[in-house]
Amino acid sequence: MNYLKLKEYGLTDCLKQESTLYNNMYLARVTEQHCSLYKVMSEKNEIIAQVSGKLIHNAQNSESFPAVGDWVMIDRNHNQGGNGIINHILSRKSILARKEPGSTNRKQVIATNIDLVFLCMSLNANFNLRRMERYLSLVWDSGAMPVIILTKSDLCKDLENKIAEVKSVAIGVDIVAFSALDNDGYCYLKDYFKNEKTGAFIGSSGVGKSTLINTLLGKSLLATKNIRESDDKGRHTTTHRQLLLLPNGGIVIDTPGMRELQLYNSNLPKAFEDIESLSGQCKFNDCTHTNEPQCKVKEAIANGTLSKERLANYQKLQRETLYAHLNSRQLEQEKINNMFGSKKEIKQFKKHLKIKSKNNHNHT
Repeated sequence: MNYLKLKEYGLTDCLKQESTLYNNMYLARVTEQHCSLYKVMSEKNEIIAQVSGKLIHNAQNSESFPAVGDWVMIDRNHNQGGNGIINHILSRKSILARKEPGSTNRKQVIATNIDLVFLCMSLNANFNLRRMERYLSLVWDSGAMPVIILTKSDLCKDLENKIAEVKSVAIGVDIVAFSALDNDGYCYLKDYFKNEKTGAFIGSSGVGKSTLINTLLGKSLLATKNIRESDDKGRHTTTHRQLLLLPNGGIVIDTPGMRELQLYNSNLPKAFEDIESLSGQCKFNDCTHTNEPQCKVKEAIANGTLSKERLANYQKLQRETLYAHLNSRQLEQEKINNMFGSKKEIKQFKKHLKIKSKNNHNHT
């Protein structure tokens, strides 16, 4: 089989080779997910499929199930005889994932096998450097390459300053300004999809992800809505993750707007290369960048080359990533340790409270 259609969807020689390990099955790529049902594109058709009982039985966590972008082995390549059955997931070259929303510490896979992640942020009230740092920490961990898209550039009166601000926190990352009114930035954007590259679009609701993808598609396939004028906040239009083939080559994955983006894993050393480099020059290896002498991080803040807000966010994301992997008992102990330090210090603190309470009682 020559797999002409699937090559358009990013099929590689390595994936073709891996697929030969499974007899009497067909290769396909997951294009949509709707709870327990999936749309998959085979060499002949896009069909509805579900996971096999064996795959469910062997699943260790949510990451063991298919996600949009996955290459899978199914039992048929046609729509006849009911839903197709997904029996195997092929090796993933990248996984974009976050902590599942809510209090749980489980991982939620957003998309897989992506080459690029387009981080969309609009140049209105949505503009937030701390959020961008969070996005970059997530994407650098995924194995994909981040690209920042600043949308609604026609509404921005100080575009150069905004781009400079983003550059200060997105070291070495491409930045594209885009306006839907005149398609400014489109020529740069389409160049990223050469050679059947797969790119996922993520960002808050209303930043213009669907508008961007419609521009790349050359038609209004995805629904769009204007932001609320009262607060500049967006309204959800995309309700599920969807993989789409571009007419000039390449693949895009549209994702619903994210109200919250909690980290499960992160690559903070890459996202905060400047702070990591400065930390390596501090006098003490375990420098906390608070009261220690000869702290290069504090010096950078004092001379204006590093903002205290960036350092605070770096430390916040460090704690968040740690907490995501702890159970409730471990989490409580870690929070106590952060507040008081070692067990010895906790005992001393309790002793201090006991003495203070006794003294207060004697005075009364």
